[in-house]
Amino acid sequence: MHRRTVLKGGVTLVASTIALSREAGARMAPVLPQDGTFMKIALQEAAEAAFPFGAVIVKNGEVLARGHNRTGIDHDPTAHGEMVAIRTFLATHGPEELKGSTLYTSGEPCCMCMGAIIWCGIGRLVYAASVEQIASKLEQIDISSEYVASKAPFAPIDIAGGVLANEAMRLFK
Repeated sequence: MHRRTVLKGGVTLVASTIALSREAGARMAPVLPQDGTFMKIALQEAAEAAFPFGAVIVKNGEVLARGHNRTGIDHDPTAHGEMVAIRTFLATHGPEELKGSTLYTSGEPCCMCMGAIIWCGIGRLVYAASVEQIASKLEQIDISSEYVASKAPFAPIDIAGGVLANEAMRLFK
């Protein structure tokens, strides 16, 4: 399903929204007017990384943590943008503050990152490029964030995908 949202100034966002039942652990999330603004920050983070993955964690309209892929720099295969943002958040705010936050990421989270997002209690996920889009540029494990969420009915999460996906895909050279 695709949803088109026109923001102030004529900026148009085209986003795919994922519809899964509440029992499956994920809910369709509408694209909100602020999603483009926060996604641009995630894309700025992505532009700083060798692999263009960046993330920001937002709560109550405030960016509380940022991260970008550091797998090569840190020699750590788990240092994905989402994981770096989560670790940064935890170091400064603690785990309880993550509950109900929104994570914006330039690429749909892999199964490792999606598992961490679920275990942290993040309430909403917004991603730009899908796993399928990213796989056209580099190797990806073909498991969607929606599928991972569907296996965790104990942790409902709202998911919206495709926000500024074209801009995210331009970061892949």
